[in-house]
Amino acid sequence: MMGNMRRGIPSLMKEGTKQLSGLEQVVLRNIEACKQLADITRTSYGPTGMNKMIINHLEKLFVTSDCATILKESEIAHPAAKMVVLASQMQEGEIGDGSNYLICLAGALLAEAEDLVKMGLHPSEIVAGYTKAGAKAQEILDELSVFEINKQEMRDVKKLTQAINSSVASKQYGCEQLLSPLIAEACLTVLPKSTANFNVDNVRVAKILGGNLEQSEVIKGLVVGRDTVGYVKKVENANVAVFTCSLQAAEAETKGTVRIENAQELMDFSQGEEKEIENLIKGIKDSGVNVIVTGGSVDDMALHFIEKHGMMCIKLSSKFELRRLCKAVRANALVALGPVRKEDQGFCSKVHVRELGSSRITVFAQDKMDDTSVATILLRAATNNVLNDVERAVDDGVNVVKAMGKFQPAKFLAGAGASDIELGRRLAAWGEKTAGLEQYSIAKFAKAFECIPRALAENAGHDALDLISQLYASHEKGNHSVGVNVVDGSLLDATAANIFDLHATKAAALRLATDAVVTILRVDQIITAKQAGGPRVPKGGPHWDDTDM
Repeated sequence: MMGNMRRGIPSLMKEGTKQLSGLEQVVLRNIEACKQLADITRTSYGPTGMNKMIINHLEKLFVTSDCATILKESEIAHPAAKMVVLASQMQEGEIGDGSNYLICLAGALLAEAEDLVKMGLHPSEIVAGYTKAGAKAQEILDELSVFEINKQEMRDVKKLTQAINSSVASKQYGCEQLLSPLIAEACLTVLPKSTANFNVDNVRVAKILGGNLEQSEVIKGLVVGRDTVGYVKKVENANVAVFTCSLQAAEAETKGTVRIENAQELMDFSQGEEKEIENLIKGIKDSGVNVIVTGGSVDDMALHFIEKHGMMCIKLSSKFELRRLCKAVRANALVALGPVRKEDQGFCSKVHVRELGSSRITVFAQDKMDDTSVATILLRAATNNVLNDVERAVDDGVNVVKAMGKFQPAKFLAGAGASDIELGRRLAAWGEKTAGLEQYSIAKFAKAFECIPRALAENAGHDALDLISQLYASHEKGNHSVGVNVVDGSLLDATAANIFDLHATKAAALRLATDAVVTILRVDQIITAKQAGGPRVPKGGPHWDDTDM
């Protein structure tokens, strides 16, 4: 009987449990999965990075070089690769930029760790060396700052444009001179007194198909992507009333039956209903309101009286859009029709309908003198794919401003791979003085930083090996700001070329990448429990989802 028992760990678990252990089955296999993930995103790194075409489970098409979108829509299943994906999602949540940098670095660290494992080092020794190297790298990173922007300088549009430029160029190379000033202007419009309280949701993006990117503009206020309900298309010095209810006569809570016996009674009934709705609309008009915004439907009779009194009416179906409009015009949303108190009314300098391409939009714009808490960047482009990709670049630029306000004073490092080569060089020099087996791990950690200038060079079609050797030679001479010129494959002074990376972005990415790599290297066994339930339901066509039986 004893001879028939299952041996090892599976004997502890339910039948059907899978268990993997050892270097070959676990450590090296996990490293390989993460390297493959890094290979996917690395070709999209930098201003000359390639686009990926992703078709998700709903057959929606994405054409982008944005790492966060690639990972979100790809649905990575491998558990070790998922750890790196979770780290990149944390980076996107904390900073809003630098997720591709994190994955490239994590992939390079694991590739170097693979060499050490094959040399005979135990994963625990690699983890100890990597932990030390990660802490030292953070210290060195603080010393590599080339300039700072304080709270007062953040209100200078030129300084803000300079800070945003590199982040936008990495997504939309060639358009950064056009987009960066627009993003800076929009952010300055809504920048609060305390920069740490800057809210990225206050900078909206309105995408209009048709035209070209040069026709994009910033609107101080909110843009609603629909036309007004009635004939009034323009109101200046508008007093705005926002209702969450429908614009129609009040209805009884219970169903009532009215018995009408002749034509006169029918006329009297409809006149009474008309009188009621007219009094409601007149009460709103007498309050000083000339623009009505509703989250519900608009009755034909109510619309007739709204236009009779010369008021504009617009219907918003999204409750989130209704909230943003309340914030933009500083109005309070009301739940019932009737006269509107002055303190509940919002003010807008100009509400008007614009026709752009084949679309009609309603613009709630404030004059320079009037304050607003919402700014909108109106983007124009020929295709939806381009519009979506430009929107992601704008999102990265706005998140850079958020990180600058959060981490004050905002420090900047030399871009174009200059800070990475210098960081690796200094870390390697420090590692040589470290005793014990940890120095091998530190040396490999330092070498991993070469992946960034290598990716920049390879994605631009240049010889990476030659460029990296030139970079090391230049940095040894004290030229700490020298990086990769993606245009012609030569060296350039990143500081002189105004190419900067935000310190907070790289520091967070370095910390999260190190944590993810250390966690993966600590795994020595994988135990997969038996799946619960009976046989799986076979998947149907392309539109199948979890709710289908």
